[in-house]
Amino acid sequence: MSDTKVIVDKLWNYCNILRDDGLSYGDYLEQLTYLLFLKMADEQHQLGLDRIVPEGYDWPSLLDLKGEALEAHYIAILNHLGGTEDLLGVVFRKAHNRIQDPAKLERLIRDLIGGESWMTLDADVTGDAYEGLLERNAADTKSGAGQYFTPRALISAMVDVMQPGPNMAICDPACGTGGFFLSAFDHIVRHHPNLDPDQKRHLRSGLFTGWEIVDNTARLCAMNLLLHGIESPESDSPVHVDDALRADPGDRFDMVLTNPPFGKKSSVQIVTAEGKAERQSLTVVRDDFWASTSNKQLNFIQHVKTLVKVGGTAAVVVPDNVLFEGGAGETIRRRLLHECDVHTLLRLPTGIFWAQGVKANVFFFDRKPGSDTAWTKELWIYDLRTNQHFTLKPTHCAEPTSTAS
Repeated sequence: MSDTKVIVDKLWNYCNILRDDGLSYGDYLEQLTYLLFLKMADEQHQLGLDRIVPEGYDWPSLLDLKGEALEAHYIAILNHLGGTEDLLGVVFRKAHNRIQDPAKLERLIRDLIGGESWMTLDADVTGDAYEGLLERNAADTKSGAGQYFTPRALISAMVDVMQPGPNMAICDPACGTGGFFLSAFDHIVRHHPNLDPDQKRHLRSGLFTGWEIVDNTARLCAMNLLLHGIESPESDSPVHVDDALRADPGDRFDMVLTNPPFGKKSSVQIVTAEGKAERQSLTVVRDDFWASTSNKQLNFIQHVKTLVKVGGTAAVVVPDNVLFEGGAGETIRRRLLHECDVHTLLRLPTGIFWAQGVKANVFFFDRKPGSDTAWTKELWIYDLRTNQHFTLKPTHCAEPTSTAS
């Protein structure tokens, strides 16, 4: 049995014990993230590196406590560490203790997290173990966590055809748990074995920039990157916890890889004068957008176009409604075809997302300089949906065959 599977099975089996106390898979993964970070930061300090977590709020401060004293101190640590802008702040932002039994918290600290030297394990082992937990969490469909988890086979296929390089700046404005970043990182390492020192530093810190609107998902992404050897606990976070559609960030990127959240409308809940809760659509208005709409996917298409520098490239997962919607949808499609070379559309099969019944596609386009004529001359459509049947349940999938029309 591989080291990765041993670790995943050990951590996951303990989750089943905690579920008896009402803890969900997501809650358990959240607590693992806090404790793993503290343990790895302490291991770095033991190796002679600078202290990342303040003394008294670090891993050793947990080890001599038991019972209610342990629980109280753990809560104090979570409250204290969430106020910075680095990876430490992202991991502990709005953190809460979900483990109600101090004895089970003690076992998690001493036996499961404390029983491994995480920094001495290969990054592939620790990273793959954490990815394994994320995937099991996504498969727990009752939690709704699957909406943040893009199937890894789809991510790998998109990255392979996009071919990210070591000198690029790569962005995902809806980064979820960081799947595109990790796949791009692995692709670069495999295909560029002879990187110079500057490229290696850029690969480890500065290559990726992401946005994630959900605190807990951003926390999982930051920890996922850290466990794969990308960034360090004291570095500025590559993940911005914010609504990516709020404004043009001003930064431009060589490549954008993203699967924006599905759900047609952006909305906010309001309370009427009669005291009833209602949802009201939010129309995004930005100077850099071609059209104002409350359609989330159409807004993400416009946002991605803004993020890509001239000469850069993008791959975006979009649902079917983006292809056919009139009004603002038609305006956005026409402008995209004019200002970019939209060269490929991949029609994805149903059954590959954790959410059921999703019909999605991948747009591939290159950003071009201004022109009087449309840049898109030909659009290749690869249909991997018609008469195709896929599921996430099997562990081994056959290589798909692409057809062009």
